[in-house]
Amino acid sequence: MSEKTDVWQGTLALMVLKTLEALGPLHGYGIARRIEQISEDKLAINYGTIYPALMKLEQEGYIASEWGASDNNRKAKYYKLTRAGRKRLTQETEKWETTTAILARFFAPPQES
Repeated sequence: MSEKTDVWQGTLALMVLKTLEALGPLHGYGIARRIEQISEDKLAINYGTIYPALMKLEQEGYIASEWGASDNNRKAKYYKLTRAGRKRLTQETEKWETTTAILARFFAPPQES
C-alpha cells in the first residue's frame, strides 16, 4: 500500500476549481473524494483541509454555494464555479503549466553540446 502525499501549498484551490469545472456542482465531500480518485488515492483530502479551502474560494467569489440534498437524501452544501472562478482557473492553469515546465528542465537529462 502506498503512502499518501500532502497537498502542495496553493494547489488545492486549483484542484477544486478544476473539479467543479469538469463535474459541475458538488458538495465538499464529493470534491474531496474526486480529488483523491484523480490522484489515484495518492492524496488525502480531509475535512480540515477541504472546507477552509472552499470557504476561502467562496469568500473570494470564485465559487458559490447553495443547499441541496445529497445522494443519500441528507442536507448538503453544493459548490459551483462562478464566472470569476473560470477566469481564475484559466490564469492559474497557465501559471501552473509555466512553473512545471521550468521545473521539468531541472530534472531533464543534460543536453550535450
